[in-house]
Amino acid sequence: MIFTHTLSKAQFSPEKMGKVTLGAGEHLYAGLNCFEPGQEHKAHTHADQDKLYVVLEGSGEATVGEETAIVSAGDVILAPAGVPHSMRNPGPHRLTVLIVFAPPPIKA
Repeated sequence: MIFTHTLSKAQFSPEKMGKVTLGAGEHLYAGLNCFEPGQEHKAHTHADQDKLYVVLEGSGEATVGEETAIVSAGDVILAPAGVPHSMRNPGPHRLTVLIVFAPPPIKA
């Protein structure tokens, strides 16, 4: 799959972080997390999935385990399986993050 104009696929919502699936294969998932100022994806873990975040636009605060950092466009964050992680947009601009994880979620 080739993803073009990725940022144009971003979907924002005033109620909660937007999620967009770009594509999924047997071994990998790719999507967007789209944050308005003040929104966050609270700390959570994936028991058997490694997750990679790539900040495409804006800046925010990423936490992986005990490490927290301000991140901006071009930064990459790796959350290994089983490690708590979160992303927050303190504002004032939108934050768009490419997420990639493996293995992909199990389809019901």
